[in-house]
Amino acid sequence: MLKTFPHKRPSTPLLDTINSPTDLRQLSEEQLPILAYELREFLLFSVGQTGGHFGAGLGVVELTIALHYLFQTPHDKLIWDVGHQCYPHKVLTGRREQMHTLRQKDGIAGFPKRSESPFDSFGVGHSSTSISAALGMAIAARQQGKNQHTVAIIGDGAMTAGMAFEALNHAAHTKENLLVILNDNQMSISQSEGGLANYFAKIWASKLYTTVRQGGKRVLSKIPPAFELARRTEEHMKGMVAPGTLFEELGFNYIGPVDGHDMSSLIHTISNMREMNGPQLLHIFTKKGKGFIPAERDPVGYHAINKIEPETKVSVATPKRPKKPKYQQVFGDWLYDMATQNPKLVGITPAMSEGSGMVAFAEKFPERFHDVAIAEQHAVTLAAGLACEGLKPVVAIYSTFLQRAYDQLVHDVALQNLDVLFAIDRAGLVGEDGPTHAGAFDLSYLRCIPNMVIMTPSDENETRHLLYTGFMYQGPAAVRYPRGSGTGVNIDQQMQVVEIGNASLKRQGQGVAILCFGTLMNHVLIAAEQLNATVVDMRYVKPLDETMIKQMTEQHQLLVTVEENSITGGAGSSVAEYLSQQGTVIPLLQLGLPDHFIEQGTRQQLLRMCELDADGIQNSIEQRLNQLSATRLIREKSTESPEEEALTGS
Repeated sequence: MLKTFPHKRPSTPLLDTINSPTDLRQLSEEQLPILAYELREFLLFSVGQTGGHFGAGLGVVELTIALHYLFQTPHDKLIWDVGHQCYPHKVLTGRREQMHTLRQKDGIAGFPKRSESPFDSFGVGHSSTSISAALGMAIAARQQGKNQHTVAIIGDGAMTAGMAFEALNHAAHTKENLLVILNDNQMSISQSEGGLANYFAKIWASKLYTTVRQGGKRVLSKIPPAFELARRTEEHMKGMVAPGTLFEELGFNYIGPVDGHDMSSLIHTISNMREMNGPQLLHIFTKKGKGFIPAERDPVGYHAINKIEPETKVSVATPKRPKKPKYQQVFGDWLYDMATQNPKLVGITPAMSEGSGMVAFAEKFPERFHDVAIAEQHAVTLAAGLACEGLKPVVAIYSTFLQRAYDQLVHDVALQNLDVLFAIDRAGLVGEDGPTHAGAFDLSYLRCIPNMVIMTPSDENETRHLLYTGFMYQGPAAVRYPRGSGTGVNIDQQMQVVEIGNASLKRQGQGVAILCFGTLMNHVLIAAEQLNATVVDMRYVKPLDETMIKQMTEQHQLLVTVEENSITGGAGSSVAEYLSQQGTVIPLLQLGLPDHFIEQGTRQQLLRMCELDADGIQNSIEQRLNQLSATRLIREKSTESPEEEALTGS
């Protein structure tokens, strides 16, 4: 239910006339609130058709309109942080007719993407990169003599990351002309929402105040005591109504907070700040899900929504099938059960509590739960510190985000051989979120680290047992599992330790042995039935079950490795390295993710495209068998004697 627009709307929707920001800039300022209402209506409809991030986009409708209205985009650069809030930006920059393809295969991406539009100044997907990128663009513009504005839009959550403060510190040092807009939609930095704050923000952004401020500085700088008194007076006045002291100390001119849904205030304030020199920071407050009442009431639940399907009548005689548990639920249940048994367990997540399935654990054991916000590096080293003092930290983190804490993983955990368990969610393909969120590399980047134990469960039940195994293991260990639901196998409540480095024979066949690492096992088994191939659930990438591999090489003519990870440096590579070290000569086929970034699409589409579904696995193995057969015939023919050639008619 979208909130009713209070004024009379035009007969022809304004949004239908906007094909680019140039069209937007032809509107009067009085028409902009009407456009904002129409844009919210369109977002509700389009995201309902495709699914995707929802609440964040509704919260920045007025800001997006104001920025494109005041700046000459794409010449002037807008850099969105994370990109959850970029849908209004996409609609206003010529992609309204393509929004029905959002996050679909061959459609437009759910995040800003440079190859998609010149209005997407910087590709994002991971948090807290906007200020660094914007500063780089501002420096480049100055060095090349370009008259260009650069704006970074960052949320209060993203501002918690160390990278954002590193960029703020450097920006102040360079004194570049850079505008940072802090979009505060959780009021985590300030509760200052009153009229007095808005009034002072308008004054501080006014040309009169700026002129007097700069002129006063020049005069008083010749009288040091007076200059210091004036500086402190201004600082304390701002501190009474705004949290800008921190940013002022970093070297930014702080303005705000401003109501991010008051179009007039936004236009007035940003218009004035556009003319200021040096690093500027505008603090606005917005409401996530603004205008859509259910999203305003539940901003977490409406952060993203699934495609809205029409309701279908279910026959009373047809019972509903029970839903298969998601892997995050399997992890969450295990974490809760394990914490109940062991008081030394501590759970850590970098702002992924709901997504990782940690809500029940956090409610039951709040003193043992640490959501460190968007600070992956801190999360890992925090775990290292906890482990040093005898606790057992479990770090729940998405595969793509663990990349951001790689140095801490190597230096602070593995090098010291500390007792930390990493529960790596979203491993492998993630579907519609695309390459920025795919967990394509964790086996490759973990495998080369000494002291690491790396586990790849094949289903939900094995995930529970391997999590328990990793918890009981004394040292750094990782269990990786994918996004979404499993196969629906029965899950044992009683947890068991799986012997480290121990594989399991799942099917005995002939000729071909398939070594499966992870949850593609169901596809592997289907292909193996057609090929009468042997199937091994490897379970461990490090250490490998070398005895099992040796046995497979002695009993088969072709080894095949299957993994939902980059082929380069992945589990298959570890098998190849072992065979090479042993001097074992046997054909080896490595199946996994190709050496390029996989664009968005459904998981089924992407598995098919990468030939990692049952048909793709079967076809790849058959092609290799045909190649080996042809090569064998050529070799046999090359060794025939002249008499044998005559007999065969060659």
